[in-house]
Amino acid sequence: MVARQMKRSCHSQQKDSTMPSTERPESQCELTIRSLADLDRFAAALAASLPTTAVVTLEGDLGAGKTTLVKAVAAAIGIDPATVTSPTFGLIHLHDTADGSLRIVHADMYRLSDVSELHELGWEDAIAVAPGCRCWAFVEWPQRIGPALPAERLNISLTITGETSRRLTLTGAGDQYTTIPQAFLERPTCD
Repeated sequence: MVARQMKRSCHSQQKDSTMPSTERPESQCELTIRSLADLDRFAAALAASLPTTAVVTLEGDLGAGKTTLVKAVAAAIGIDPATVTSPTFGLIHLHDTADGSLRIVHADMYRLSDVSELHELGWEDAIAVAPGCRCWAFVEWPQRIGPALPAERLNISLTITGETSRRLTLTGAGDQYTTIPQAFLERPTCD
């Protein structure tokens, strides 16, 4: 079972968060994930909630489960999760569905020292998709490229609470994203 708690605000909850503190609508929801099965259910629900083009920033300590979450989202949309690995050294990995209708861009910005390096990495090309296709960018260590990220996005903060349990804090900023944390509160369970 996934425990839920909802927090809403019209300002940023944390000073050092990469989420913008603007007048944009914002909502927040905390979930407790107790197992990989819970994470899989969460990922399937998240995949069903994301807009056509989405930016999801992932915050958390090493080993918190950022890549594991991206693997679970990939599995939920039919991408072989075994092909999803940490982009620590490649920095940007692309994963397309078999029919090419959806691309997951999985980026790890930990090793970047400056936002200007994004162009050299091919960031713009990675997130560019054909008309009618969807693209979801999952960005680990987003604080490294904060100014280059859109103000409207979903931020997921993962906190280790036990060997297999995690607290996820979802913060949606902007009209496309505020409904996502709200939707998780409204679900009776993620089972």
